[in-house]
Amino acid sequence: MEEKDTYKTITKPSEEVLFKDRNSKFLGYAFPVTTEEEVKEHLEELKKQHHTAGHFCYAYQFGTDEKNLTYRANDDGEPNNSAGMPIYGQIQSFEVTNILIIVLRYYGGVKLGVGGLINAYRTTAQLALEASKIVKKTINIEYCISFEYKNMNKVMRIIKEKNLNVTNQILELDCKVFISVRKSKSQEIFETFDNLFEIKIIEV
Repeated sequence: MEEKDTYKTITKPSEEVLFKDRNSKFLGYAFPVTTEEEVKEHLEELKKQHHTAGHFCYAYQFGTDEKNLTYRANDDGEPNNSAGMPIYGQIQSFEVTNILIIVLRYYGGVKLGVGGLINAYRTTAQLALEASKIVKKTINIEYCISFEYKNMNKVMRIIKEKNLNVTNQILELDCKVFISVRKSKSQEIFETFDNLFEIKIIEV
């Protein structure tokens, strides 16, 4: 079975979306994120903008390899699993990663009950995702190829033949070329360079 080497994510924040239920207003936002630091920044920013909102519930997921995904769901004072998990459920259902969805609530004076809250948070997260531009990206492996200057032509010929993406290069007496290779092709490319005399390749 070929390893999965693509993932879906968003590259820019969504528009603000609004869902109303019995006078309660739910505002939803999706952000591209890859660190917890970014999650904190987006939360702080929204808390400044909406300082009278009662709850800031969210879920996020980082990572592109199914074996080491990081995710978290936060109910922010709403009944257990009535907010964060329904939001996270939408992240799973849209199969996106490196994403944060925040849904904030202005309480409208009428209790919605756990079922009503689950529906409201889930629907708002879904609307935020529908308002986002979801893109497919490839999972890439970065390699560093080291060689002496005299072997430059040999290396560059393969890079050209295989149409490889060079991300950086240091071309002196001792040369280093950094390439980014799609995961499904990475083993083949590694072996191509690894079999060459006087040329070293390592994953970075």
